[in-house]
Amino acid sequence: MKENKDLITNEQLEALYDDVRVIIETARNNAVRSVDFCRVQMYWHLGQRIFEEEQQGKARADYGTYLLQNLSKRLEPEYGSGFGYRQLKFCRQFYRTYPIRNTLRSQLNWSQYRRLIQIDDPDKREYYELESVNNAWTARETERQINSMLYERLLLSNDKESVLAVARQQRIPEKPAEVIKDPMVLEFLGLHREASYYEKDLESAIITHLTDFLLEMGKGFSFVARQKRILLEDDEFFADLVFYNRLLRCHVVIELKTEELTHQDLGQLQMYVNYYDRNVKLPDESATIGILLCTAKNDTVVRMTLPEDNKTILASEYQLYLPTQEQLIKEINEVKRLARNTTPTKQDP
Repeated sequence: MKENKDLITNEQLEALYDDVRVIIETARNNAVRSVDFCRVQMYWHLGQRIFEEEQQGKARADYGTYLLQNLSKRLEPEYGSGFGYRQLKFCRQFYRTYPIRNTLRSQLNWSQYRRLIQIDDPDKREYYELESVNNAWTARETERQINSMLYERLLLSNDKESVLAVARQQRIPEKPAEVIKDPMVLEFLGLHREASYYEKDLESAIITHLTDFLLEMGKGFSFVARQKRILLEDDEFFADLVFYNRLLRCHVVIELKTEELTHQDLGQLQMYVNYYDRNVKLPDESATIGILLCTAKNDTVVRMTLPEDNKTILASEYQLYLPTQEQLIKEINEVKRLARNTTPTKQDP
């Protein structure tokens, strides 16, 4: 039988199918975003109207509460729980926080805005707003980053102006400390503090939750290898995890420790970093970064083990639970105290 060359091949059909799927998914996502933003605008207008009505009755201290309670009693039976008393309070707060409608971002949904308006610090709120847009975070991811106190953790090793400048895309991160956080919060791994576990368990949990781990790692990271084999003459070594950061333009080697770090751990990580710098790094790439991810660290041991001009080896603690605000404040104060104690004083001539 003569082959009909006019028939579409399997490869062509597969390519057509992939293209059509992209068109459909893009249209669906755009429709969802459009509906979400219409909802955001609706709540903004509700907040504006409620606020304007309150201003007319501002002589009465309880006027706002009276207004919202009575309005919700009429709206909720007709339109549902999305128009109850608590939601109307959010609408009013939303308008007061974002009084200019043109500043609303179509990339953010109502769940994200409702969480953002609960942040009193305007710089902190702007940071999460910008990063939610820049990184296309979902509402769940925005909530998680706020709860894990990402902004405060970045301030442990960076000044506020540089953190906001990166979020505003006014500059690209240049130093590892601008991207890599200490401590890292890994509550999504599902490992318990009380239970004993091995480094291979921690590594397996990270691979299983790789998307969440990349989110926690920060901007520009992509996964490269697990248990990367390094052969030095007849000796074999295995680096736990290897990533690449496109912003810093370098490889990032991570060693996992389920106990407090030792100077031997730092020495081993330094060897892996040296190997990548001398055998893998391209001429136009930046120096390899090494991260020792551990449960606890002695900062003095870290400083004494590494060279004074060290910029590529970092020790970062990890936590298997979300930190409290009190814990972060304690960390910040401790970092400031160490910085004061280690800052060299000028010598008289």
